[in-house]
Amino acid sequence: MNAEQKERSALFALALPMILSNITIPILGLVDTAVIGHLNEAYYLGATAVGAMIITFVSWFCGFLRMSTTGLAAQAFGGNDREHITLVLSRGLLVAFAIGALFVILQGPYINTALTLSGASERVLEFAKQYCQIRIWGLPAALANLVLIGWLLGMHRAKLAMWLLIITNSINVVLDLVFVLSLHWGVAGVAWATVIAEYSCLTLGLIMAARTLNISVADLLKPMLLRPKRFFAKHTLMPYLSLNRDIVIRTLCLEICFVFITFMGARLGDTVVAANAILLNFLLLISFGLDGIAYGAEARVGRAKGAGNSGDMQLSIRIATRYNLMLAAVYSLLFLLFGEALIRLLTDIDDIIDYATAFLPWIVALPIIACWCYLYDGIYIGLTQAKAMRNTMLVSTFLVFFPTWFILKDFGNHGLWAAFCCFMASRGIALYWHYQRHFASTSTTN
Repeated sequence: MNAEQKERSALFALALPMILSNITIPILGLVDTAVIGHLNEAYYLGATAVGAMIITFVSWFCGFLRMSTTGLAAQAFGGNDREHITLVLSRGLLVAFAIGALFVILQGPYINTALTLSGASERVLEFAKQYCQIRIWGLPAALANLVLIGWLLGMHRAKLAMWLLIITNSINVVLDLVFVLSLHWGVAGVAWATVIAEYSCLTLGLIMAARTLNISVADLLKPMLLRPKRFFAKHTLMPYLSLNRDIVIRTLCLEICFVFITFMGARLGDTVVAANAILLNFLLLISFGLDGIAYGAEARVGRAKGAGNSGDMQLSIRIATRYNLMLAAVYSLLFLLFGEALIRLLTDIDDIIDYATAFLPWIVALPIIACWCYLYDGIYIGLTQAKAMRNTMLVSTFLVFFPTWFILKDFGNHGLWAAFCCFMASRGIALYWHYQRHFASTSTTN
C-alpha cells in the first residue's frame, strides 16, 4: 500500500464515521420539524424555528470549543504528549460548563431580548418562549458535548464520536415521537426531548473519554485541580485564549447571518419563517455531511503539524478536496431529484409546501458553492490558524452578505438566499486564496 492509499484509508477511517453520525444531527432537526410541521398551524413550526435559533445561537457561537479542542488535541496526539492531551480536554470541559451555567443564570434577559429582536408574530413568540425556557437548561451539557466530540476527533477516535452522536440523537428522536405524538406536549415536548438527549450525550461522552485515557471520569479534572500552574500557565493559556478569540469572532459572524435569515423570514410572515426553517434544515443536512470530510482533514492535518510532517499535510488536503467535491455533487443531485418529496414529508400545510418548493433551487446549488468553505475551515482548524478564518469571515459577512442583501432586498426571501450563497462562496474563495499564498508549498510550522 503506497502513501496515498494509506492516507486515503486514514482519512476515511475518520471521515466516514463522522459523515454517518453528523447526518443524524440534521435528521434530528428534520424529525423535530416533521412532528411539529404536521400540527394544524404554521405558527407552531415558526415558534420551534425561532426558539431553536435562539438556543442554538449559543451552541454555534461556542463552536470554538469543538474546533480548538480538535486542533489542539490532534497536535498533542501527533506529538505524543499525554499530559497535554488530558489538559486540553479538562480545560475545555470547564470552560463549557462555565459558559453554560452563565446562560442559565441570565436566561431571562437573554431570551426576552432575543424574542423581541426576532419581530415574529404574537403566537410565534408565545410558543418560542416556552421552547427556550426549557432548552436553556440543556446548554451546559450541550457545550460540554462540543468539547467531547472535538477531543475524540483529535484523538482519531471517530468511531466513538460516531456512536456517541448516533445513540444520543436516536434518544432524541424517540422522545420527540413520544412527547409530541403520544403525549401531545407540542413545542414543549420537542424541547424536553432535546434536553434529555443532551445530558445523555454528556454522560456517555465522559465515560468514553475516561476509558480512552484509562482513567476515571473524576480524573478528567485533575490537571486543573492538581497542576494549576500548568493549567493557567501563560505559555499554554494565552495561545488557547487567542485561538478561541479568533474562532469566536468567526463563529459570531456566521451566526449573525443565520439569525438574520431566520428573523427576516419571521418579519415576512409565518409561512416564510416556517418554509425557511425547512430549507435551513436541508442546509444543515448538507453542512454536517460535508463537515465529515472536513473533520477528517482537521485531525489528519493537525496530526501532521504536531509531527512536523509537511508532506503528509499536503497529501491529506489533496485527498480530502477530491472527496469533498464528490460528496457535494451527490447532495446537489439528491435535492434536485427528491427535494419536493422531502418537503412533503416534513409538513402537510399547502402554503408552506408551495413556498419552500419555490426556493429549492438555492438548496440544489448550495452544496457545490459551499463545499470549499467547509473543507478549508477544517484545514485551518487542524493548522490552528484561526486568525485567517476570522478575517475571511469578517470580509464575507460585512463586505459580501449584508451588501448583497441590501442590493437585493426588494426580491424578499430570494434576496436573502442569494446573499447567503454569495457569502458561502466568498468564504471558500478567500480561504483557498490564503492557503495558496501561505501554505501550499511551505511547511506546517508556518
